[in-house]
Amino acid sequence: MVSAYIESLRKEFERYKSLGEKTFAQLRDEELFWLYNDESNSIAIIVNHLAGNMLSRWTDFLNSDGEKEWRHRDQEFEDIIKSRAELLERWNKGWTCLFEALDAVNEHNFQQTIYIRSEAHSIMEAFHRQLGHYASHIGQIQYIGRMIKGADWQSLSIPKGESERFNAYMKQGKS
Repeated sequence: MVSAYIESLRKEFERYKSLGEKTFAQLRDEELFWLYNDESNSIAIIVNHLAGNMLSRWTDFLNSDGEKEWRHRDQEFEDIIKSRAELLERWNKGWTCLFEALDAVNEHNFQQTIYIRSEAHSIMEAFHRQLGHYASHIGQIQYIGRMIKGADWQSLSIPKGESERFNAYMKQGKS
């Protein structure tokens, strides 16, 4: 049962990772740094925050609090990333840490209590908490991408006005 749960979580995390990457692929390098206004976050800033959160939460998560002393959360919202390559490196480093944490969960430690900011969580609660957090930020990434691309945006789900055709396609067994 634990392995089925972890595999289900992995698929959901991979799905959200893919949505972010499909958004990056539609954007020119400079668009990754676009700001709607001075109070908003660019895609690069959101990626920096996501990676910082993932590294803090999942590094040694079975033995130490998920809010690491070395994390400087406020700096995650500064314009630190300067290139697409740096953005992708940071993105992948965070996701690698998360997937390695998932790989560490097994029947023997699944019931273990872990901590995030000194608050006790079951492993299941911690992963669900972060899945929601990451999904919300990836939704922001997609929304920013869509704002930038306008009519040139390539839908990452069912395109507007195409629901009936998509549902018919699914009913036909994708033939």
